[in-house]
Amino acid sequence: MIDAEDIDLVERCRKGDRSAFERLIEKYQKAIYNLALRMVGQDAEDVTQTTFLKAFESIHTYKPEYKFFSWLYRIAFNECLDLLESKKRIETLEEAESVPQPEVDEVEAREVRGKIDEALMELKVEHRAVVLLKHFEGLSYEEIGQILDISEKKVKSRLFTARQILRDILVQKGLGNVD
Repeated sequence: MIDAEDIDLVERCRKGDRSAFERLIEKYQKAIYNLALRMVGQDAEDVTQTTFLKAFESIHTYKPEYKFFSWLYRIAFNECLDLLESKKRIETLEEAESVPQPEVDEVEAREVRGKIDEALMELKVEHRAVVLLKHFEGLSYEEIGQILDISEKKVKSRLFTARQILRDILVQKGLGNVD
């Protein structure tokens, strides 16, 4: 479903209204940052900033028949791929905050999150992308296909494979079992 507010904000941006673009940043910054964090780790802020800069510079190329979020997400995803390609290595995610004297449940939860983040970083980029978009962002197969420029059938296939690989990695890390 196309967001009428986004279309209005984009049109206002095209007419030079910077406050409209600021509203788009406020609306989507967290989602873009979370994608970048899970794709590139500690360079997430840089990717997020570059994504919004490129979106602003190319706002005239956005087509209103598509969701603005999908268009923006594609820019962010491409930025992540570019960064990963330039580094030619995968970095592990770091904890963004430290809590003094956490309770046991918090420690266990943090350890589980850490293992999941590590497992995600072990996936190939194309597998990691479909998992993040489906399970962390809740996008439909169609939306994922638009963002990644692949068919819905290919999305489903990659997601199936990614889940299998992720399950195996998590079992190796002591989370879950093979049953």
